Amino acid sequence: MYEEGEEVQDDCGSREEWTLLFWTSLAVIVPVIITLWCSAQRSKRKTHMKDFFRKSKHGWHYTDLFNKPTYCCVCSQHILQGAFCDCCGVCADDQCLRRADRSLQCKEIMAPSRPDGAMEHRWVRGNVPLASYCVVCKQQCGTQPKLCDLRCVWCQTTVHDDCMDSLADEDHCDLGEFHSLIIPPHYLYCVNKLRKRHPDEYSKLASCCGSGWTPVLVLANTRSGNNMGEALLGEFRTVLNPVQVFDLSELSPSKALQLCTLLPPGSVQVLVCGGDGTVGWVLDAIDTMKLKGQDQFIPRVTILPLGTGNDLSNTLGWGAGYAGEIPVEQVLRNILDAEVVKMDRWKVQVASKGLYFRKPKVLSMNNYFSVGPDALMALNFHTHREKTPSFFSSRIINKAVYFLYGTKDCLVQECKDLDKRIELELDGERVALPSLEGIIVCNIGYWGGGCRLWEGMGDEPCPPTRLDDGLLEVVGVFGSFHCAQIQVKLANPVRLGQAHTVRLVLKSSKMPMQVDGEPWAQGPCTITITHKTQAFMMYHSAEQTDDDDDDDDESSASETESPTPHDSPRPPGPASARA
Repeated sequence: MYEEGEEVQDDCGSREEWTLLFWTSLAVIVPVIITLWCSAQRSKRKTHMKDFFRKSKHGWHYTDLFNKPTYCCVCSQHILQGAFCDCCGVCADDQCLRRADRSLQCKEIMAPSRPDGAMEHRWVRGNVPLASYCVVCKQQCGTQPKLCDLRCVWCQTTVHDDCMDSLADEDHCDLGEFHSLIIPPHYLYCVNKLRKRHPDEYSKLASCCGSGWTPVLVLANTRSGNNMGEALLGEFRTVLNPVQVFDLSELSPSKALQLCTLLPPGSVQVLVCGGDGTVGWVLDAIDTMKLKGQDQFIPRVTILPLGTGNDLSNTLGWGAGYAGEIPVEQVLRNILDAEVVKMDRWKVQVASKGLYFRKPKVLSMNNYFSVGPDALMALNFHTHREKTPSFFSSRIINKAVYFLYGTKDCLVQECKDLDKRIELELDGERVALPSLEGIIVCNIGYWGGGCRLWEGMGDEPCPPTRLDDGLLEVVGVFGSFHCAQIQVKLANPVRLGQAHTVRLVLKSSKMPMQVDGEPWAQGPCTITITHKTQAFMMYHSAEQTDDDDDDDDESSASETESPTPHDSPRPPGPASARA
């Protein structure tokens, strides 16, 4: 009897173990299966939607969760997920999407004006921006929990449903605050009707756009820095004509800039959303326009810094990095307040030793050229980013990786004894080098993500720097640790001089080099840096960096005029030569 009882207990215990194992496995497997099924359905829906969006005239984007209370523009029901058009602001759920695409018109990039030359409002109902106010009664719009009130997709005017009948000039749209930056659809319609396309004809057509019309083209690199480019494209399409906004991952700058040739000569501005590399890419495309004989259509360049370093943007007063802290409307206002300056561009020729029958490698330089520890950090960073680009999606992560590589080089010192392996000539004169690990040739005042390299600690007098004087500043560094000391103003660089032409001869071994953040490993060679051309850039004097604020606080008591940033690119006249 006792043995039979033990067997019954063993059977019960075994049965309980198997039951527990079954339910545990079920609890693990079922969520996995559901997740995989939902993922497959989402992927299938995404593929289907992508094909549908590609054929649509709207700029549809699908979202699993809207970031504010949203209502379908077709059925007027509250929706949590669905699609929205980043050009006109129309929203629709899955069931109403095709109907919305057919029945609701998007922004027309090209359309005739009325017989009297005026442009009509293009109203979209509901989902007005937060904190928008009625142009008639000045009360807040969109406060009711339903699809209500209207917004013009061109001038961004909002009005209550009940105030619509009281709206003065109900059918006249003046394009709103940014009318001087927007390309009106009737302008492109008239250009398309021209039999003979000539710059004089464009100037005549521009008269209907008002005085001071300076249209802006937005060129965004969606892969720069913190990957904000995609969202910025949609925000600019909302405010401007969608034809003015270009994604550089889909269209090259050379092709995008051809729109300049359909606009009045000398009137166009280009806003480059990206890092210093993206700016250089656009400036190279502008040089290509010059080679095609399109000099009169050359645009002026503005920067919205999305990269990691953003030294050129910092120099021109546009800040060290953009993370959405100000709306795109404020960005456009800053463009309206900016002034035009000239910036030197340089040609870097790299002739490898022993390869006499091969053409030298030719690069364009806007910011700086370097050989040594900072180029090594850039090379290591670039190599790893090419392998795992998804990891380098944040500006903070990028700078942390740079810090790690810099710390490693402090211990390894891969670039030591550079002075024994390289010769430096400034304007044809040989320069005796101390025991260095790196040489940096600068065209702008900022280097290394916001450091004023030429000034160092600022306690030693040094010749001023300018963007338009045809001179380069050449400095040396003792290693990665010395670079870090310079960046926190604990040390000065080794100032080697200023020159119109710089020549470096690498006599032996491979060394890391970089031009404007684009690194490579280079064997024995001769590098010659000469003046190439000048670019028209937009300088924003209102924005200052933290260092500027500190300097202003120290000197505000003695200043009688508004302070100008270091490396001021404003040319009051011909720049005097510097020794």
